[in-house]
Amino acid sequence: MADSRNGDTYVIDVMKFISRTRALYAHWNEHIADIWGSADALAVATHPATNDLRYLKSSALHIWLLGYEFSDTIMVFSSKQIHFLCSKKIATLLEVVKQPAHDELGIDVVMHAKAKGDDGNGPMDAVLRAIRDGKESQVVGHIAREAPEGKLLEKWTERLTNAKFQFQFVDITAGLSDLFAAKDGTEIINVKKAAYLASSVMKNVVVTKLEKVIDEERDVTHSLLMRLTEKAILDPTKAGVKLKPECVDICYPPIFQSGGKFDLKPSAVSNDDLLAYDLGSIIICAVGARYNSYCSNVARTYLIDATNLQSKAYEVLLKAHEAAINAMRRGRKLSSVYQAALSVVEKEAPELVDKLTKSAGTGIGLEFRESGLNINARNDKVLRSQMAFNVSLGFQNMECESKKKKFSLFLADTVIVKDEDPEILTGKCSKLVTDVSYDKEEKPCRKKARRTSGPESYFINKTSLRSYNNNNNNNNHVVSKDELRMRNQHQAELARRKNEETVRRLAGDGSSGSTAKTSTDSVAYKNVNDVPQPRDLMMMIQVDQKKEAVLLPIYGSMVPFHVSNQQDSTRNNYIRIIFSVITLKNQGAIYLKEVTFRCKDSKRSSEVVQAIKTLRRQVNARESERIERGTLVNQEKLQLAGNKFRPLRLSGLWIRPQFSGRKRVPGALEAHANGFRYSTTRPNERVDVLFANVKHAFLQPAEKEMLTTLHFHLHNHIMLGNKKTKDVQFYVEVMDAVQSLGGGGRRSSPSAYDPGEILEEQRERDRKNKINVDFNHFATRVSALEFEQPLRELGFSGVTDKARVFIVPTSSCLVMLTETPVLVVSLSEVEIVNLERVVFGQKYFDMAIVFKDFKKDVLKINAIDTSYLEGIKKWLDAIDIKYYESKANLMWRPILKRITDDPQGFIDDGGWEFLNLERSDSEPEESDQGYEPPDAEDESESEDEDSESESERTKKKKKRTTEEEKSKKKY
Repeated sequence: MADSRNGDTYVIDVMKFISRTRALYAHWNEHIADIWGSADALAVATHPATNDLRYLKSSALHIWLLGYEFSDTIMVFSSKQIHFLCSKKIATLLEVVKQPAHDELGIDVVMHAKAKGDDGNGPMDAVLRAIRDGKESQVVGHIAREAPEGKLLEKWTERLTNAKFQFQFVDITAGLSDLFAAKDGTEIINVKKAAYLASSVMKNVVVTKLEKVIDEERDVTHSLLMRLTEKAILDPTKAGVKLKPECVDICYPPIFQSGGKFDLKPSAVSNDDLLAYDLGSIIICAVGARYNSYCSNVARTYLIDATNLQSKAYEVLLKAHEAAINAMRRGRKLSSVYQAALSVVEKEAPELVDKLTKSAGTGIGLEFRESGLNINARNDKVLRSQMAFNVSLGFQNMECESKKKKFSLFLADTVIVKDEDPEILTGKCSKLVTDVSYDKEEKPCRKKARRTSGPESYFINKTSLRSYNNNNNNNNHVVSKDELRMRNQHQAELARRKNEETVRRLAGDGSSGSTAKTSTDSVAYKNVNDVPQPRDLMMMIQVDQKKEAVLLPIYGSMVPFHVSNQQDSTRNNYIRIIFSVITLKNQGAIYLKEVTFRCKDSKRSSEVVQAIKTLRRQVNARESERIERGTLVNQEKLQLAGNKFRPLRLSGLWIRPQFSGRKRVPGALEAHANGFRYSTTRPNERVDVLFANVKHAFLQPAEKEMLTTLHFHLHNHIMLGNKKTKDVQFYVEVMDAVQSLGGGGRRSSPSAYDPGEILEEQRERDRKNKINVDFNHFATRVSALEFEQPLRELGFSGVTDKARVFIVPTSSCLVMLTETPVLVVSLSEVEIVNLERVVFGQKYFDMAIVFKDFKKDVLKINAIDTSYLEGIKKWLDAIDIKYYESKANLMWRPILKRITDDPQGFIDDGGWEFLNLERSDSEPEESDQGYEPPDAEDESESEDEDSESESERTKKKKKRTTEEEKSKKKY
């Protein structure tokens, strides 16, 4: 919230201060008796600046409210005032919140600035009088566990304790903890970025380093590994992460433990012992990273030539850890989360119950361990949506079979509580047995496909879908039996969950009737006197551009008709005007169906018809735009950055959809306080995109494309010129499309070594790199949005509209942004995926994406090369999307209509399982296993049966296929 622009200059985000101060007072008033100790005033003091890494509630409150921790500052909250006792420099920075707090909240912010070297005794008197508020006794809330440090805080504590007024002190730690527990959108983004950094460091730095050390049998101490990992956190580029280094920090010094000495407490440290990786060794690694002061944590255990006991214990721990994560649902108690893990251990390995840690983690956010949110058997606090937790579980002090040394196991992940399934933020780093086990006699186990909940799971392996074709010619890629078994089990579980989810959604889906649009009569003139008189004595057809009417001479009078109710045509010298069919409202009125006029001058008739057509086209365009605008959702106004700060700006951008007009001009995109503004040099070409209306934001650098793109997929439509759209794209062409007339591509053979052309290509590469860097810099500095980047290595080609395009996944979508119309599919809105025309020997197959909203048409991606099939299955399974296969294309509109008309019948028939080919193929057929031929059988009959066996088998196969199609046609 505080933006460091130049050196030590900090800017307070006033809007965040207002919204969070409002939330603080609302929470205080609502829970004043139960968790705020009935406090009449809140007094919070921050300690002097220090280089020590520690987590304090006072610091968290400062960062939450102001975006920065101001040291040696006292804050006092009363019912109508907020007092700051601080240095003059800090008081100057905080002046910006005074007027907005008064206008928006009705709260006066009072500054008490003390000079340098002053003990603050004088300003403290004014603050104490404000706390008293004219009452004899006041209850003052403070943070009891934070002892005063420094002269100012010690003096403040002394004055507060020995005041002439009678103060009663209560601890407000529980109130602050509950206030910080549920995160807002900005906080969730910060936690996600911190978790992404932590898991990337674990995967790309820690695991890589461990494998190298073990392969080369080098001697490395735990403390050295700790220092190398800490450097990678502070410099995210070492882990392949594009985050601003000034925004990141460590949560704690990274922890490395091995050799039988293990401490599973968060206060554990990496000692100077050598890393042990002999037979039966256990290595525990823990990495904690912060982004904008918000914490995340990930811990993994690696097994070196594990014994049977170690492997079994790890499998039990993994199941218990996943059970704890899956139990984190809104409305459940924290004790039930721990009980879910304990139940797994009691069932799978009762002898290990006493080895299980007594806690399954804590809340996480501005503090690494948020007090009051400990996941144990005694905590009955209820989980709320948008809470963040460090879910950590382990077995400690277990004895090996030889009983010569002890070992421990430990796992930890950062998890966000959602309305439905929890979101694992550190799932990028695998914890499957196959991925954490190391066999020294063979090659180390590399990352394999694994299963994590949430759309970010395809960051897991970054395995190119195309590799199945590159590495296995003729589509001979063979999936291992274990991988196929695990995938089938997971898909079966997804099918069960998906059917239950569909039942709940259909049961709560009320049918709402569509509202019919009402049309109003078009009126050209309000009374007869407004009708213009003929220009001359000749009665001729006239077109009134201003009133949008056509005046026809009928029985000696000029009769006006609004242009929107007419159709016209001309042939030879005749003008024929056909009127729209209308509802008869006035029984006594006369209605015209059509009228024909004869004109002596054919040129005059053509001019009249052309004028009518032009006017009608303008009126229809205006009415269409009016109707489109009437369906738009009202949005807040764009708050411009103002004169103090220059907005972030990208120049020379084109926009899609483009503004109306033949000649296009480039424009500039600016990032303001609550959204973007794109404008060109023309005054009427401007569009605003608000942060709150952005559903998905994408940054696609030019790799194999000729465009670098910023794309915004919106929640609600906006008007771009006179067009309504939900997708807005800003792009730059990094190079021109060049086609060599002589053949041979961009550089034909005669000019292959032309120095001028080589220099031109180098300039184009430099320009492309510069544009990509500028776009990336712009996206990273817009902290209000999280830009997703398409992953080309997971992409596949298919036909979405008319041409073949390259479609790629992102962290939460499936997109195609290079051609129009663009494709943006939110994976959270997908019900199931059906892979159609999957037949052995077929070159292409189709993908049908069914949405949770059955009113939306099924999205078809056609003509996908079969070399992508296994990769797409693997990706869909990794992101928890249930997929089916069919041999033919299905008619989805009648299927979805039957489901919505009869949801109970759909469930009674097995839900989506009617699409399951494996179930259809496994149905029992007529068996001839018990058939015994008669003793006397002549050779002729045997030959006849042999000749008919092939035809019989063909008939049976056709019959089975027909029955399968009938079962599908039922829906």
